Amino acid sequence: MDWTQPIDAYCERLGPEFWAEPWNAVTNAAFLIAALVAFVAARRRGGPDAGIALLIAVLCAIGVGSFLFHTFANRWSVMADVIPIQIFILVYFALAMRRFAGMAWWGAILATALFAVLSAAGSSALPGVVDLNGSEGYVPPLLGLLVVGLALWGAGRRDAGRALVTGAAIFAVSLTFRTLDRDVCGAAPLGTHFMWHVLNAVLLGHLIVALIRYGGVRTAAADRTA
Repeated sequence: MDWTQPIDAYCERLGPEFWAEPWNAVTNAAFLIAALVAFVAARRRGGPDAGIALLIAVLCAIGVGSFLFHTFANRWSVMADVIPIQIFILVYFALAMRRFAGMAWWGAILATALFAVLSAAGSSALPGVVDLNGSEGYVPPLLGLLVVGLALWGAGRRDAGRALVTGAAIFAVSLTFRTLDRDVCGAAPLGTHFMWHVLNAVLLGHLIVALIRYGGVRTAAADRTA
């Protein structure tokens, strides 16, 4: 495999130059801003603890990795873009199962493993059903966020559930911008991918702050009777 092979995946890029995607590159600063907001929120509550610190670090890595991809735009930089995103999804899911749903660690890990398997299966099946311009892999995490949020809401963890459902709504809008990027090139030469960055930064910052505010390591039963 040629790790330096160029990748032209977005409307804004018209050539192989480093700054061929200025909007897609610069808007990755939003992830660093979101990480700072989450860090401040954690400090105000005496943290961050190890789990929150890990999420904040991965959020920074998402911003850096995406910047590398939208500047170098080749095979190695796409890995720098994709891997931190997948790590964030799995770490957040495990922490949500533990801190929102009150699962023991072993249960949270098993639930996360099941989620990973179902997500991989769904991501593989969707391209044969619908064309989302490469966004198919994000549909399972979106559904997972919505389903877990509704389940928490119904189980009495209303603040946590509402936060995740709100996150799912933000995610749906950001995913729409990602999906439409190539289709709007004629009318909007900059494309819409940069809005995926901005809204995803809002989403990930929102999810971390929700975990800080509502994610005390408590059982769901204890939360309902508090």
